[in-house]
Amino acid sequence: MSSSALTVGFDLDMTLIDSRPGIGACYRALSARTGVAIDCDLVVTRLGPPLEEEIANWFPADDVAAIAELYRSMYPEHAIAGTVMMPGARRAVEAVQAAGGRAVVVTAKYEPNAKLHLRHLGIPADAVVGNLWAERKAEALREYGADIYVGDHTGDVRGARTAEALSVAVATGPCSAEELREAGADVVLGDLTEFDGWLAAHLSGR
Repeated sequence: MSSSALTVGFDLDMTLIDSRPGIGACYRALSARTGVAIDCDLVVTRLGPPLEEEIANWFPADDVAAIAELYRSMYPEHAIAGTVMMPGARRAVEAVQAAGGRAVVVTAKYEPNAKLHLRHLGIPADAVVGNLWAERKAEALREYGADIYVGDHTGDVRGARTAEALSVAVATGPCSAEELREAGADVVLGDLTEFDGWLAAHLSGR
C-alpha cells in the first residue's frame, strides 16, 4: 500500500484527542462494576501504552485479559462523549490532505473504539489502524508508506524511527519536550496548532 504521495501517521490519545475525561469516566465505571479501587486520576496521567499494561496495575495477572475485554466493551458508553479534540487536530489532518497526502491514524487503542472517537469528533482520517504500540506501530507505518509519524509519547518516537519515518513529537501527553528529544524525535512541537505551519515549511524544503 506504499505510495510516493505524502503519507503522515498520527497517534490518537493526547495527540489528536484529549481522551483523559472519557478514559477516567470509563475506569470509574469499571471500578464500580468490579469493586476494585482504581486511582483514575493517576491512570490518565500515563496514557499511551497498551490497555493491558494499565489494567495489570490494578487486577491480578490471571484477570487482566478478561478485565481488558470488559473495559473495551464499556468504553463506547462511557468514554466517547467526554473526549474532546486536541487544539489544532482537525487542521493538522486537513493540512496533510490539502497537500495531496493521506492522514493515517496508528494507535495502541482498540481499533473499533478509535474509529468511534474520530467519527464522533469529525476528524477526517483516511485510515485507522489500532492495537499497535511503540516499535510495532512501524508495521502500519511501513504498510502505508508513511513519511512522517506524529505522536506525543517516546513510544511513538520509537515507532517512527523503526519505520524510518520522520518523528514529529508534540509535547501534549505524558512525555516532556526534553524526553521526546532525548528519545530521538526529529522535531518537537508545543502542540498541533504548530503542525500545519511546520508541514508547509517542511514540504517547501523538500
